[in-house]
Order: sequence, then structure tokens, then C-alpha cells
Amino acid sequence: MGVVKVLPDIWLVGAVDWDIRSFHGPSYSTHRGTTYNAYLIVDDKTALVDTVLDSFAPELLANIEQVCPGKLDYVIVNHIEPDHSGALPQVMARNPDAIVVCTARAREGLDSYYGGNWRYHIVKSGDSIELGRHTLQFIETPMLHWPDNMVTYVPQKKLLLSNDAFGQHLAWSHPFDDDNDLDIIMTEAAKYYANILTPFSRIVAKKLDEIANLNIEIEMIAPSHGVIWRRHGGKILSAYSRWAAAEANPRVLVVYDTMWGSTEKMARAVLEGVAQAGVPARLFKASVSDRNDIVAELLEAKGILVGSPTINNGMLVPVGSVLEELRALKPAGKLGGAFGSHGWRGGAVAGIEKYLAEAGIQLVADSLQIKWAPGPEVLEQCRRWGAEFAAKIKEQ
Repeated sequence: MGVVKVLPDIWLVGAVDWDIRSFHGPSYSTHRGTTYNAYLIVDDKTALVDTVLDSFAPELLANIEQVCPGKLDYVIVNHIEPDHSGALPQVMARNPDAIVVCTARAREGLDSYYGGNWRYHIVKSGDSIELGRHTLQFIETPMLHWPDNMVTYVPQKKLLLSNDAFGQHLAWSHPFDDDNDLDIIMTEAAKYYANILTPFSRIVAKKLDEIANLNIEIEMIAPSHGVIWRRHGGKILSAYSRWAAAEANPRVLVVYDTMWGSTEKMARAVLEGVAQAGVPARLFKASVSDRNDIVAELLEAKGILVGSPTINNGMLVPVGSVLEELRALKPAGKLGGAFGSHGWRGGAVAGIEKYLAEAGIQLVADSLQIKWAPGPEVLEQCRRWGAEFAAKIKEQ
């Protein structure tokens, strides 16, 4: 990354990870890499806001040294997850007199992760620290997306250092939104929200209202992953409000997998029926599609239809993997239905319906299941079934 000037006296000193292709272990695909954004504020007292993944610690330390060869006074830990705090031991080893600023819950986690014998200053919403010309104001954001989270606001710069909120897993050569493709940025921001923040949407909505009620001016949003919102902050704030309210478009996903082609023929016919009824639809074969991308597509789609043949009295594993993700995320306001084919006995469709219900997805279509292979009449039945589901989507 090198050093980038964000605003007068405020520098981006983190790192770009072009090569990472999975995050949180194997649970989140990062096709476009990511960044670990850390921000250095140089004033009478100097503060580092967030660090980087531990493997990028040498780069962070070199960047800090380039801007400010002296010692740090404060290290602000907005969130303890190791992609943000991993380099904290190395930073503190070089700055043993610096004060670590964090929430009480963060202190617990940092002690467990690193056990450093550091000086702490515990803060809560409304607390602040004076650096000289700059003030750091803290707003707790618990469960966005860990209990320890907070954000840091610099009123003199109308700058929100938002940590994970409003971020994207997106590597870049230029750090600002207006220097990149906005469609790609929004795609990655939506994927981030869908796969990480969806379970906490009510909290997101409440926290957005709380920040609005503080009457603080925000002209720039600097997250810890992805680009900095320099020109389009209103767009991402509006999107978060929409996503938190579970607003969605009349659009349908058809997600399936197949053994000998029967369920695939059904899925394609269902898709035709939805489309012929005037509702946009997308088809995803679970075994060749990224489940995080499917979840991202569902964020702004109203409906999902899921199909599988039966194997061992249940569904195919790739379909189950997608449904397991949905059951954990519990996307609000979605409509769904289940379909599939079977041989001697069924089981997959009932399992799909169970997963959908446990994900909070409202089942508005009777299940559609057939024995053996679909002929022309059955395929026409699939089209009608898809069209009937589309009609219910339109009614919402």
C-alpha cells in the first residue's frame, strides 16, 4: 500500500492483501482480495486507529515510521478481531508507553489474544480524547459485528473511522471511492453486509438512528476494509438503511443441484415460469456457485426457490451448505419454496422446507416434487409453479 494522505494530518498506513481468497477461515470468499486499513493521526499527540493482520505488521510499522518517526501516544482498537488487531503486539513492542484505547469488552478479548502488559484507557459511547487540534470521539457499536466493536469520529475533519461497518473486501491501487468502479464497490459492500451483518440488521438500523440523532456531520467514512468513502458516503449510508430494513426487489433466485439431471430440468423450467410471469430470476447450481455470492444476491431479492434430488433420505451436500448459511444468517422478509425429484423414496424436499423455515423464510408455495425424470407435462407443471410463485412475489 505505502502511505496515503487521507486528509491533512491523517494518513492511511495499512496494507493491501491482493492474494487472499477466503476470510474467516474458509467461510467467506474474497475474489477481489482485501485491505487492512489503519489510520495515523499526527497532532500534539499521535494516535494510530486500528492495526493490520499480523503478517503485515512490518509494512504497517514501516509506514508509521515514514510519517511519524517518534513514538505513538495512543493506539485505538475499534475491534479486536485479528485482521484488525493482529499487529498490536508488534506496535506496542515499539511503543511500550502508548495507551491502548478500547471498550471494556475489547479489553477482555485483547488480554485473551495477546496477554500484553499494556496501559489501557477504557471508553464508552460519548467519551473522547483530545490530541491537540483533533478530538477523537467514540461510539460503541456492539454486535456490529462483535460485542467489542466501536467507531471513532473526528469532528474537526467530519471523518468517521468505522472499522468493519461500510467496508468491503476489495483490494485497490487507489484508496478512494471516486477513484474506483462504484458498481464493484457496491457489489462488494452488499456481499459484506449480506454475509456478515444480516443477523444484526435490527441493531444496524438502531445504531444508524442513534448516529443520526447525534447530529454529527459525516463527510468521509474510512472503514478498515476496502475503499474510503470520500464522495459517495450518502450512497452507502442509504444502502445500509435499506438493507437493515430488509427492503428487497421483486426478484427470485433458483438454487439447486442435481444428480442425474432431473432436478436440473425442473430448475430450468421453474426459472422459465418465473421469468415468463415478469419477475427477474437467476439460476445457481450450488455445486459450482459460491455460496457467499448466492447470499449476496439474496440480499436485495424477495424470493428463493431451492431444489435437490434425494440422496440418503436427504438433500445433496452443496444445497445443504447454502441452506445452512441461510439458517445462520436468517435474512428477513424473504419468501421461499422447495422442489426436487426422487427415486424410490423422497426426503430432500422436506429437508429443504425445514431449513427454509428455520432461516425465517416464509414458505408461500406448496412443495413440488416428482418421481424419477420429468416429462413434458411435468416440466409444464414446473413452469406454472414458478409463475405462481412469481405472482406472490409481485403481491408483496
